[in-house]
Amino acid sequence: MYTPMQLFKVVSPGLFTTVQDKGRYGYLRYGVPINGAMDSFAAQSANLLVGNHEDAAVLECTVAGPTFVVLDQADVAVTGADMEVTVNGRTMANWSSFRVKTGDVLAIGQARSGCRGYLAVTGGIEVPRVFGSRSCYVGAGIGGFQGRPLQKEDRLARGIGPLLPAPRRLPEELVPQYSDRIVLRAIPGPQDDFFDEGLATFFAAEFEVSHEANRTGYRLTGPTIPMKPGKPPGIISEASVPGGVQIPPNGQPIILLAEQTVGGYAKIATIISSDLHLIGQAIPGSTIRFRRIDLPGACELRRKRQRLVEAIKALLELTDDIRGLQRECAAEEEEALAGFADFYPECG
Repeated sequence: MYTPMQLFKVVSPGLFTTVQDKGRYGYLRYGVPINGAMDSFAAQSANLLVGNHEDAAVLECTVAGPTFVVLDQADVAVTGADMEVTVNGRTMANWSSFRVKTGDVLAIGQARSGCRGYLAVTGGIEVPRVFGSRSCYVGAGIGGFQGRPLQKEDRLARGIGPLLPAPRRLPEELVPQYSDRIVLRAIPGPQDDFFDEGLATFFAAEFEVSHEANRTGYRLTGPTIPMKPGKPPGIISEASVPGGVQIPPNGQPIILLAEQTVGGYAKIATIISSDLHLIGQAIPGSTIRFRRIDLPGACELRRKRQRLVEAIKALLELTDDIRGLQRECAAEEEEALAGFADFYPECG
């Protein structure tokens, strides 16, 4: 029987650190939200940098990260928000893999830009699957590590996976830059017929992220979005998806995110999936504008995003192959030189 390898002992848990993967699909009708990483690109990249499948479980570190004592060796990568990462006080590069060994102290600091960092380890974070996912849903106390954020003295295990032959690094030009001025592309609807002047205001105005912002949703402040005269203030509650933008009676938009299941306010627009990682890195005070896009354009952007992740995986694997060939050539050259010295010791 497989026994997970203990990897980390929590010294400091960070502000809000949870286990997340790609999410929990197929259970909305039972009131179970999708969950999953708020910045899927950063989480996928972290996994690829340590040689995992892109959907393996990672740690999502919100605003300020955790500190661990390392209990076993593993390859590690930290992506997403710009957080200082140190091992025994030595600064390590973000968006790159590095190896930790027993007794090391791994610390992730406060975000200097962005909101959420992602820590991937060899084999993925090992916790039980609940409804097909390892993602933590704190609201119901399920998934992740005992259904809650990390606490001091917790011990985390990793799954099965080989160590890398050499460190990996994402090319600098592929590393996202998280700005506090964000443009989100959105498709009008599904209740865009509730608005006329309000729809024009929505796509023209600038909004600000309020302090009511978490994994369930982000409340925005800005110009009031009026409804058409005679339209009801709400609708019959219906299933929601991450990226839906509700307009409550006060006219201030609410972006629904990973831990929302239903909503009873009209949704003026839906943010495309390719842009959800941007709102996942927004902090209170960030400004947001919405840009209209149609469904074919959104689908094409989603395909491009998927191709980008596949290309990154292929690039990292090709780099591993090239480095392996370099090592083999160097070893053969050294062996040939040694043989030459044996035959001609006077030339050694």
